[in-house]
Amino acid sequence: MRSLLFVPGDSERKLEKGLASGADVLLIDLEDSVALENKPRARALTAAFLKAQAGKMGSRTRLYVRVNALDTGVTEDDLAAIMSARPEGIMLPKSVSGRDVEHLDAKLAVHEAEAGSDDGSTRILCVATETAASLFNLGTYQGVSQRLEGLTWGAEDLSADLGSLANRDPSGNFTEPFRMARNLCLFGAVAAAVVPIDTVFTNFRDMEGLEREAREALTDGFTAKMAIHPAQVPVINTVFTPSSEDIARARAILAAFEAAGNPGVVGLEGEMLDRPHQRRAEKLLARAAAAGLT
Repeated sequence: MRSLLFVPGDSERKLEKGLASGADVLLIDLEDSVALENKPRARALTAAFLKAQAGKMGSRTRLYVRVNALDTGVTEDDLAAIMSARPEGIMLPKSVSGRDVEHLDAKLAVHEAEAGSDDGSTRILCVATETAASLFNLGTYQGVSQRLEGLTWGAEDLSADLGSLANRDPSGNFTEPFRMARNLCLFGAVAAAVVPIDTVFTNFRDMEGLEREAREALTDGFTAKMAIHPAQVPVINTVFTPSSEDIARARAILAAFEAAGNPGVVGLEGEMLDRPHQRRAEKLLARAAAAGLT
């Protein structure tokens, strides 16, 4: 996955528009973008939408649902309404630690059994930095669930929890507390061997700013980014899709190691390369394969 687009679950028009965006994952939202009084309608609309798309597998966008947080008391209402429609994944917001993922895993197992779905077929994405307490637990996601597919981070709820006046400086860059949350999320995701997903860029009219932030995330190790508007999806997909030059270089690195009998160090075009270069090349080709390029 490269791009994940949030779409409110109570808007048929936006759901259909989301499908046409080219996003790899559609995050159908039952949480923040849906008013409390509208949540029953959003659940029903989301379930109907999932069922309508069930027979249209293939190259279409993967459909995930962001449920309400475990501490709201309505997570089970969300799951009861949508799991029979078999979403491909669930996004868990405001996770405090890996134990929350284990809790959700257990709930999903019950609902899959009731719906006749394959056990473990529903994936989990986790927003892991939305409270101050969660930042101390980003090393707890290793091995908690085979369903866990990715970790991402959020700045808006964390800002509210901290009581900060802003989460970006006048230049549009995240301030230090939020940079720390971002970096810890990256470390936590890689340690758990799941996809590290960068947060949203909220100024949906600033495509240059979006591209700059996405490229910075890619440089640091993130391999996907969330979006709040369909217009952001092409920019994100472009940034996180390996270029033909990058793919050729990665193949050349792996070929050099293989030709030399996989030693610790090889020379390529006047440069000495060691095992970290080999691992980075392997990861890049894996991303290229996921994007259908190899």
